[in-house]
Amino acid sequence: MFDSITLSNGLRVVGEQLNHLRSCSVGVWIKAGSMNEKAGENGLSHFIEHMVFKGTANRTARQIAEQMDAVGGQLNAFTGKDCTCYYAKVIDEYLPLAVDMLSDLSLHPRFTEDDLRRESGVIMDEIAMVEDSPEDLVNEVLAEAQFTGSLKRPVLGTADLISKYTVGDIRGYWRRHYQPENIVIAIAGKYDWDAFLALVDQYFDQFPEANGVPETKPQAFLGGRLFRDKDVEQVQLCIGYRGYALGTDELYALSMFSNALGGGMSSRLFQRIREELGLAYSVYSYPGSYPAIGTFTVYAGTSPGNAETVIREMQEQMKTALQQGFSDDEFESAKAQLKGAFLLGLESSSGRMQSIGRSMLHLNRLRTTDEVLSKIEAVTKIALHDAAEYVLNSPSSAAVVGKDAQRILRFIR
Repeated sequence: MFDSITLSNGLRVVGEQLNHLRSCSVGVWIKAGSMNEKAGENGLSHFIEHMVFKGTANRTARQIAEQMDAVGGQLNAFTGKDCTCYYAKVIDEYLPLAVDMLSDLSLHPRFTEDDLRRESGVIMDEIAMVEDSPEDLVNEVLAEAQFTGSLKRPVLGTADLISKYTVGDIRGYWRRHYQPENIVIAIAGKYDWDAFLALVDQYFDQFPEANGVPETKPQAFLGGRLFRDKDVEQVQLCIGYRGYALGTDELYALSMFSNALGGGMSSRLFQRIREELGLAYSVYSYPGSYPAIGTFTVYAGTSPGNAETVIREMQEQMKTALQQGFSDDEFESAKAQLKGAFLLGLESSSGRMQSIGRSMLHLNRLRTTDEVLSKIEAVTKIALHDAAEYVLNSPSSAAVVGKDAQRILRFIR
């Protein structure tokens, strides 16, 4: 069962006790990702995540690292399209330190000009790394082709914007988004709920003065096509379709469809394109879900000479799956894969903290393990076909990165 409370200031706190463990994982989840940014703010969510580790009102960058290392704990953060999360994993006796440090990072960052200049260079190197990783790059190009709103923009931002941001820009965005009603604190592992709430009351008692209300404009799916010529050996291909929004029951059926089509080594795409034809080392499909919108993507990396055949085979496999469905064995295997992935993801306090944190942040509700398993079990072959029909009959988007990308893009129908 879950522990949950909404404090008087709007801050939500949620937990799941796992008393057979000695560890606990704590996360501070903020509704501040690239989809929450205006065009001129792109990359600020991620920039702030970097900046807070440069020092706070109470700790230097070295002290942040040394204090967590001294107790054998883990401290990190990530930024995505829909959130930023700061998290720590410690032995239960060091929970007070973890809560203290997480509040320090999220609510008391230093934000100096010197740190900004240094970290902007680090982030521009990170942007360059994406350019050097064609598989990552093609997904960014696909997002640009796929969406009409802020979801089309990269999480890292662009080098042009990053180089121009000021401390005032960073502090203004932080003040607007790092407000209690925009934050969830999640914990999973061994803890005492009342003692944990006392720590939250002690350390999360001062929030920045707000300077406006965050706005998230509606996102729309766009059937666009983009290419990026790049002098690399492989061509990266992505075909994107609309999917289902975060929290919808249809996601279970779509995830099963993805498993059967391209989710593993036994999937049709892998068996046909890699094993039978030997045309690609990597080929797969996956659903993506965000608040109020979702996607479904099919990917392959292949040689320029094989690209046309790979595209034809990818589309033929999708057409066959839509028209003929899957066998009983394929259906049961896809269901078992989904259950296994879900349960294995909950084997650690970190996995459980991430599951409940993101769910509470965006959906303001939680589902127990038994509830999720019952949702998976309830998926029928008819529901799987309905999900496939909804997805594959939508206007498709496409992205190609590599040599002769413009010509290859024309093969994607």
